[in-house]
Amino acid sequence: MAELSCEVLVVGAGPTGLMLANWLTRLGVQVIVADGKDGPTIESRALIVQARSLEIYDQLGIGDQVLEAAHRAEALAPGFGARGFGRIPLGPLGGAVTPYPYIEVLEQSRNEEILYENLQKLGGQVLWESPVTAVVQTEDGVEAKVGNHTVWARFCVGCDGANSMVRKARRIDFEGVTNPHRFFVLDATGAGGLQPDAINVRPYRDDFLLAFPMRGDGNWRLIGLVRDVDGDGALDEEDARARMLRTYGVTYDRSRWFATYRVHHRIAAAFRDGPFLLAGDAAHVHSPVGGQGMNTGLQDAHNLAFKLADVLRGTRKDGWLDRYEAERRPVARKLVATTDRVFGFLTSGRWPLRVLRRVAVPLLAPVGVRALPGSSGGSRLFQYVSQIRIHYRLDPAGTPGRRRDPVVGRRLPWADGNHAALRAACWQIHAYGGVTAADAPDLGVPVHVFPAAPATVLRPGLFYLVRPDGFVAARAEPAEADTLFRHAMAR
Repeated sequence: MAELSCEVLVVGAGPTGLMLANWLTRLGVQVIVADGKDGPTIESRALIVQARSLEIYDQLGIGDQVLEAAHRAEALAPGFGARGFGRIPLGPLGGAVTPYPYIEVLEQSRNEEILYENLQKLGGQVLWESPVTAVVQTEDGVEAKVGNHTVWARFCVGCDGANSMVRKARRIDFEGVTNPHRFFVLDATGAGGLQPDAINVRPYRDDFLLAFPMRGDGNWRLIGLVRDVDGDGALDEEDARARMLRTYGVTYDRSRWFATYRVHHRIAAAFRDGPFLLAGDAAHVHSPVGGQGMNTGLQDAHNLAFKLADVLRGTRKDGWLDRYEAERRPVARKLVATTDRVFGFLTSGRWPLRVLRRVAVPLLAPVGVRALPGSSGGSRLFQYVSQIRIHYRLDPAGTPGRRRDPVVGRRLPWADGNHAALRAACWQIHAYGGVTAADAPDLGVPVHVFPAAPATVLRPGLFYLVRPDGFVAARAEPAEADTLFRHAMAR
């Protein structure tokens, strides 16, 4: 049995664990990634990559590679049963706020392959076929049993899914509920009866169907309720096929993958317990509505990597890691609650909600098709779903009930080429007209002066302090910037 040591042990080599390992390795942290599988996932599993995740991929330097591998969903196509109500183009909803104004369909397996290949290029590796079977806290950090190895680490991050061994070992409650219905997920070839290159959303009286276009002609991911249609006592693919044909007029030739599952809405009671941290499905699980799951995990990893690197470099004290839970758990809590409500609306068998679905959806969906593309409400909806509108409470003057700052605590608004500067992954100062670099405080960080950006909330005459993860930590007029920015960088 070999003894190994590292600064961070990452348990689980799914998208979250691999994203975390990529960023930690790039930031110079010694990482060991361990997983019981023999390689990246083979099944497609999660498959939506939202705009904010694409921005993180771009910051990592592999955004173009992800886009090349993905299939673009250009619109939403609402319907009711077999009826369609047209298309809502995504480009007009997000074109002013991100360079990625669509929803990209890229299955989890390909995300993992791309992240694993990039980790290898950065000099990192994964201990495959090495399940983590025990973790204990020590005076200096963590001791773990990893396959046939003993690993000593300063920190351990559980990215090991909904049945997380790390979470269970630390006896952290996984609070929430399980939906009573059973659902199917099916990757179909030769599918028909769907709006092409669009995410089809088809609720019905006591049913629903979600359809996501995948790469390849006629290839679709189909998700819906499964019931025993043929009365054979089993919930299988033929039940799903019969129900889709009868209710939605959707057909397909064959399936490449079929599985049934129950949907959980749960969140860990804590994201940190001393040297142990949780991310991705180990910290939160919810319904597939909105395609949020994998993306939230990728963004957990992105947020956590910079904080771990700061502590391990000695530029921050250990308490800085508490900010990870303070920032990311509210995001997960809101997401779990929102998807629970939406899923409840789609699947509830209570007659008031069944009547509401039957009346409201056919009435409101056609209105949305006409109104959303040119409205501020449509853009705001895109920002929520794409996770661009996430807010962290960073403003020192911020108090409950007070209007949130439109910039501080949010990801840096996109203004043409300004996000390219974020690839440096360091603290930096931005300005957007009205000042020069000479007016900026000397904090030993890069200063970028861009033209005025009137189409955004970035105002001329101000400096903006941007964190390495792309979130704005503070804004100030030139006379106050030195004091305010030093305070923001230290807190």
